[in-house]
Parts: sequence; structure tokens; C-alpha cells
Amino acid sequence: MTHVEEARDPELPGRLLEVERDALIPLLRSRADADFALPTVACPGWTVRDVLAHCSAALMRVVESRFEKGVFSPESNDRDVAERAQWTNAQVVDELERGMTEAGPVIAKAGGVLDMIALGEWVHAGDVRDVLGVPGAYAGAGLPDALTLLVRVTREKKHLPLHADLDDVDEPLRLGDPAAGAPPARYIGSAATLVRLYAGRPLDAAAYELAGAAEGDLNIFG
Repeated sequence: MTHVEEARDPELPGRLLEVERDALIPLLRSRADADFALPTVACPGWTVRDVLAHCSAALMRVVESRFEKGVFSPESNDRDVAERAQWTNAQVVDELERGMTEAGPVIAKAGGVLDMIALGEWVHAGDVRDVLGVPGAYAGAGLPDALTLLVRVTREKKHLPLHADLDDVDEPLRLGDPAAGAPPARYIGSAATLVRLYAGRPLDAAAYELAGAAEGDLNIFG
């Protein structure tokens, strides 16, 4: 399914965002306001609403090409969330929907430097699903594109090589830098748990095997 030398598909990040938009936005519109105030585990100190506000702000920065110095730093992210503190939950969701719709073409034209934003948005959608107890956190219809993007991101970041045999995906994944010169680490388990490892998210109770690397070695967002 995913190969080390696969060329960049410029439409993939936008497709990933649109697939997630079509699943996430109706879910959010169906939830009570109290759900938006729930604390998140993956993003300590932030509520579900805060995560969504961060996601919508990041995408609108892409859409509007606002990339001042320090953008996407923890301080910048906190400011973006604070700027939306007086918004209704519906306004946050509306902005998120717009961002997930309009950011794809901008990311496609950027040549790859913004692709990881789409992956981060998809992971944050998993964070929200996880808190709300909705099945499919870090999985769902966008998983094939997310895995393809994860393979390329880990290669371009010259991450440690890893061979992943996934319980729920037919073909193994080869992640990280193939020219690292060291034997690849090995992973056996579900695709969703692999995403959790690479995103530095709390691990679920699913069994998995990881050899040749520590959990913290895989985090691409840390």
C-alpha cells in the first residue's frame, strides 16, 4: 500500500482533510455544549473546544497565508485559542469546517512543506473522538491516506527506520529514513496504535510489539 519511494500526491492532504471534515463536523454539530468543555488527555490543559479552536485557527492561517515568526509554537497556539474564547461552539465548528474545506488547495501548491499540518489536524480529530468515546479514533475512512502521509513525513524528517506489520492493513509499512544504515525497528499491532505512537498519544489497551526503539523515539510532533 505504501512504499518508501512513493512520490508526493499533492492532493492527498486536502483529501484527508475533506474525508475527516465529512465525518467530524456532523458529529460535532450533534454534541451538547457540555461535551466541548471536556478535558483532553492528549493535550493536557486543553478542552475539546480548545483543540478544535487550535485546529480551525491553524487551517485559517494556511488559507490566509499568515505565517508570522513563531507561528505554530505553543505560545502562538495558545494565543489562537484565546482569541476565540468568546466565540460560540458553533462558530468554532463553522470556522473548522471552512478551514478543512479551503486549506487543501493551498497545501497542494506549497510543495510539501505544509503537508504535516493535514496529518496533525487528522490526529487532533482522533484526540477529540477519543475524549467523546466515539469509535474510530486515529482510524476511520482517512486512515489509508494518513498512513501514506505518515510514511512520507517520517522519511523526510529522517526518522529512525521502522518496519510495521499491521493487524488491520494487508501490506507492511516501511517508515523512517531508509538510508539510516541501521537495522529497522519492528512494530506489530494495529494501525491506530501505530498512529498513537508516532503522535505521542496515550496508548490504548491494545496489545502491540515494538522492538529496536523506545516509544518516545517515534514521536514526530515532540
